[in-house]
Amino acid sequence: MAKNLTLVPDKPKAWLMLLAWGFLIIFAGKFVLVEALPYFGFDEEVYGRFWRMKWPLIGHITGGLLALVLGPFQFWAGFRNRYLTVHRWMGKLYLTAILIGTISSTSLAWTTALAIHWTWAFALQMLAFAWFCTAAMAFISIKRKRIQQHKEWMIRSYVVTFAFVIFRWLAAMPFIIELGTFVERGPTLGWVSWVIPLLITEIVLQWNKKG
Repeated sequence: MAKNLTLVPDKPKAWLMLLAWGFLIIFAGKFVLVEALPYFGFDEEVYGRFWRMKWPLIGHITGGLLALVLGPFQFWAGFRNRYLTVHRWMGKLYLTAILIGTISSTSLAWTTALAIHWTWAFALQMLAFAWFCTAAMAFISIKRKRIQQHKEWMIRSYVVTFAFVIFRWLAAMPFIIELGTFVERGPTLGWVSWVIPLLITEIVLQWNKKG
């Protein structure tokens, strides 16, 4: 299981985790700057066929961006222990962002995505469903004061949150583009972007359990 970071890591594993978070932040930062922020200029050319659904798209992007940004702070032990009240409010904002993103994603799935193909709409809907369920389980766990379960569900939730970044990265790879039309490759990428990372996460979480 991924361990929490402290302000000054003094163990090899902590340094490795710090480097991993650094890579993920840079990786996500590129996605935010190149793929997401241009939509906030409300330029019809940027939106293309999404223009008529710009508000659900903005809700989807805003929810995803907030979750991406807030997620790392939820795993930072030094920050959490020092600012517990802030941690709790950020957690509520994180869950709210996912709720907004899920509702918006569902709206997009059965409009613009369905116009492409039902398999694409279904893939997006299932991603939204997984996004909502992992976040909901994290919320239920903390309400029941099951701290360890809460931590594990938050990890799963952030893995699903990161699926949007992974999807964009995969979709832009030349050899992926050459595999066929978007209808042929898009739905598969939609599943791959979260199912495989979540499977690997689950293996790691269960492997590190004692007893």
